[in-house]
Amino acid sequence: MKQRTPVYINILVILIILFVVYYMFVQNASFLSSPYFWGTVIISAILAMIHSAIGDLIENDKFKKLTPEEQAAYLEAKKTPYFQRLYNDAFKKQSATQEKDILIDHGFDGIMELDNQLPKWWLGLFWFGAAYLVVYMISFWLTDFAHPDKEYDVEHKEQIASVEQWMKDTPPPTIETAKYSADNVAAGEEVFKANCLSCHMEGGKGGVGPNLTDNVWINQPEKTLFKNVFHMVENGSPNNPAMVAFGKNGQLSGFDIQNVAAYIYHINQEKSPITPAQGGAAPQGTPANWEK
Repeated sequence: MKQRTPVYINILVILIILFVVYYMFVQNASFLSSPYFWGTVIISAILAMIHSAIGDLIENDKFKKLTPEEQAAYLEAKKTPYFQRLYNDAFKKQSATQEKDILIDHGFDGIMELDNQLPKWWLGLFWFGAAYLVVYMISFWLTDFAHPDKEYDVEHKEQIASVEQWMKDTPPPTIETAKYSADNVAAGEEVFKANCLSCHMEGGKGGVGPNLTDNVWINQPEKTLFKNVFHMVENGSPNNPAMVAFGKNGQLSGFDIQNVAAYIYHINQEKSPITPAQGGAAPQGTPANWEK
């Protein structure tokens, strides 16, 4: 007579299965606070204990029908802890006599094949995988679980909403609060290409508009280069109508102006002194002595 699995192991397996099923259908861990989940757990645990009690009755009835020797062997085997039995079953080896009983009548190169049973741990993983496949496919068909396109759409919308909320809660930079950051250079380059490239050309080397990579500037209303660029992009140039007030007319936000100011500061103070712009327009204005 085989030893039965302890009821606490059955309850643990049921709990794991319920967790997997709920997670796949709900798609987050919020169900852990749901009374429906814990109600299902409690009902399943009660059913498992009822099943175990019925099994005890059947086991007792079978035990009475065993011979005294079989009863003694059963009771002795029952003293072995459950996990020790699992380990023994997984790695047990047959005796020479047992191997003769399971020997298959063919071989190759002196190697004979035994008709061994598959290990219980292997069978357990196999059936768990089969059950998981069924649950997975049902959840795939009936829910959005494991749909990468839908998951991307949801996450993208959440990200856009979070950015919009951040923009709403965070006041845009002004000339008083704006600060240079190297992290803004890449974004500033995109703003520059979209709004400034036609006049100031690639890399700010100048064309219709002045060269932004040299140290000669027409307008110098601020003491630092970064703030000066911010002022000009926000308010435009009093000397050149083509240089519109991007900030005042609403074409660019304070964040955009801060970013493009960071980019121009980068190409003027960090890049050009090392690698001057090739083919840049002639200087216009007067030399600047920017404060650091």
